[in-house]
Amino acid sequence: MAALFAAGAQGVHEDGSALITSFPNEAAARAAAVAARAADPSVTYDVQPAVTVDWTTAWRDHARVVTLGSLTVTPPWLASGLDRRHTIVIDPGMAFGTGDHASTRGALLLMQDVVRAGSTVADLGSGSAILSIAAARLGASRVWAIEIDTEAQGNAASNVDENDVGDVVHLLEGDATLLLPLVAPADVITANIISSVIVELLPLMSETVAPGGFAVLAGILESEHRVVVDALRDNDWQLRRTHVEEEWWSALAQHH
Repeated sequence: MAALFAAGAQGVHEDGSALITSFPNEAAARAAAVAARAADPSVTYDVQPAVTVDWTTAWRDHARVVTLGSLTVTPPWLASGLDRRHTIVIDPGMAFGTGDHASTRGALLLMQDVVRAGSTVADLGSGSAILSIAAARLGASRVWAIEIDTEAQGNAASNVDENDVGDVVHLLEGDATLLLPLVAPADVITANIISSVIVELLPLMSETVAPGGFAVLAGILESEHRVVVDALRDNDWQLRRTHVEEEWWSALAQHH
């Protein structure tokens, strides 16, 4: 492998017993192959032209439209012809949340059980704002999208504008422990974050949810869900429904 780099290889990848490498031109590749054969007559090789890939756009080929209950999630370039009243247009960017992750899908499905016309929703760790936009599509009258990551806010703002829900979804940047009490009470609190943060936030969620209100929790590994179940019980939440997809566990709970 060192000899290949010395001969000008731009990268080397092991594939079983074979080495796959690339050179800036065919002449360099063939010269390296001849040198390898001279060093070991048993060496076999195959020289093929490299396929040029524009990685700035190639990832778009893997984007897809996802339908979850009454909601559809799509990137902008696949949105044509879809019913905007039930569609969430998300431009994949640095912010987490496109509908391609099982935890996001679980949250979107469970939200449809409890977000109603006129609901007030607090979305903790809102990322791309996908759950906030979903709440608006489901009829919420006011949604607070709370995110501490500054880099996520630009993507979220673009998504809110793209979906024309700026009159309902309000982006708040900062720590949820400080901001959630300021927007309370919320009929529904969503949190698609890691289980340890959810457990830490549950006491505050109990204080800020409306009487009989709901929490939609996601981002929880199924292997860790018992910790969340115990924390829900300890904070006066009743588990109403769960969703498991791949290794991800999502939950709908009601406070009592």
